[in-house]
Amino acid sequence: MEPLIILVAFLSGLLFRRFGYPSLPGYLIAGFACHAMNIGDLQLIKAVADVGILLLLFTIGIKLNLKELVSPQVWGVASLQILIAVPLTVVVIVAAGMLFPVLALNDISSAWILAFALSFSSTVFAVKMFEDRGETISLHANLTIGILVIQDILAVLYLAFTSDTPPGVSALALLLLPLLRPIGLYLLRHAGHGELVLLFGIAFALGIAQMFESLHLKAGLGALVAGVILGQSDRSKELYSSLTGIKDLLLIGFFLQIGFYGLPSKEMIFVALVLSLLIFIRPALYYLLFVAFKLRARTALLAGFALFNYSEFGLIVAAIATEQGRLSSEWLTTLALAVSISFFLATPLNANVHKIYHRLRKHLYKLERQDRLPREAPAELGNAEIVVLGMGRIGTGAYDYFLETGPGKVICVEESFDKVIDLQNDGLNCVHADATDHDFWAHADLSSRHLILVSLSNHAENLTVVRLAKSFGFDNNLAVVARYPDEQAELEKLGCIVFNLYAEAGYGFAEHVEKHLFE
Repeated sequence: MEPLIILVAFLSGLLFRRFGYPSLPGYLIAGFACHAMNIGDLQLIKAVADVGILLLLFTIGIKLNLKELVSPQVWGVASLQILIAVPLTVVVIVAAGMLFPVLALNDISSAWILAFALSFSSTVFAVKMFEDRGETISLHANLTIGILVIQDILAVLYLAFTSDTPPGVSALALLLLPLLRPIGLYLLRHAGHGELVLLFGIAFALGIAQMFESLHLKAGLGALVAGVILGQSDRSKELYSSLTGIKDLLLIGFFLQIGFYGLPSKEMIFVALVLSLLIFIRPALYYLLFVAFKLRARTALLAGFALFNYSEFGLIVAAIATEQGRLSSEWLTTLALAVSISFFLATPLNANVHKIYHRLRKHLYKLERQDRLPREAPAELGNAEIVVLGMGRIGTGAYDYFLETGPGKVICVEESFDKVIDLQNDGLNCVHADATDHDFWAHADLSSRHLILVSLSNHAENLTVVRLAKSFGFDNNLAVVARYPDEQAELEKLGCIVFNLYAEAGYGFAEHVEKHLFE
């Protein structure tokens, strides 16, 4: 990739970051700008994007809980959304083809293909957004990713059955792939903790993806399956972490390539805008479906907004249909622009989704069902005086310390429902809740506690908790973990007791050694 493209992408992303938005829309603008200036090799950008998407699907597979896919809240909502959204979109597409000759359709089946492609939401966008907000283990993130996986599988099945060379009987051999799990985990355990872990992950993901491709199945499905094979193991978290940086870097190529689908005409821009307005129905539709399946208003709203965009797989489906002569290249350009606009619309809304929920919650409560899922039950903290929010390594250590030495009863709060069950089975006083949930703070009366320790997955999530505490008038002791000096300064300005994880690690190490020396 030419250095100038990288520079343009960096400057565009930095500009959006400076205005308080994620850098993703900046990469989209950079793609259109580079295409307009005739800069860059599309084939190279596409190759980078393809590897990024494969690694993304691989990391999704590593964290994927297959039990989530079979829950009616996932497959039921995913199926109903497609059944409702596709016919509505067909009407808009047919009308566009009748109004603008450049977008005329060969037959009605072409409209159904386009509508099917537009019924998906972006896996890349949702996962990146959840990672930025530190919500990857939340219930609404798990539901969203489950629906996205089902949509991706449907897209892969469509591509498989419409391919010129559909998969043959030999593809059944892929059912033996789970037998690779012991071998893969053996190699992973002996790879140590350095670059070999990263190299193994890339090799395993791309190797299985190529195997699927050779059997006329989509490589993306292979990468997802590869992740599932290695998931839920003692080394899967380290493997996921080692791939995060390179995966995010390569995915920039995906957002850049959208701008290379061509510059649209006025008619295409108009139709793309109409299609973009159509997605405003999507969060409302998802919200109604989620609450119908016994989910809380907050969970339904956050998951619905995460699905408030069009999908990269929709572009792939449309591109295949274009190659087969079923769609015109003008429709592919229009669709690429609609995807880009949907990202621009979804980014600020998702960045402020918690504020939106806070303002609308009283109205949203009216549509909630009284009978809810067990994991949606409100958490009870009892008479605990010390509350640990987040049970990673830091939170677990803090809980153990105060359990032994604390002046009052201690309780821990964890966002992962499965992890809460494990902690409870180990004898810990732990409840399931989202520390950034306004409803949790109100119901559990956190503002009356003596000490709250915050150790969540990233700084943005920690800040959200601190601001919630301030909004509820909490004026007791609030301790927060930070990793960098600027984060520490920001938290101290808000009146928090701050532990800089990196700066004070040496002090903690020496304290630990001294304790053992004088026992």
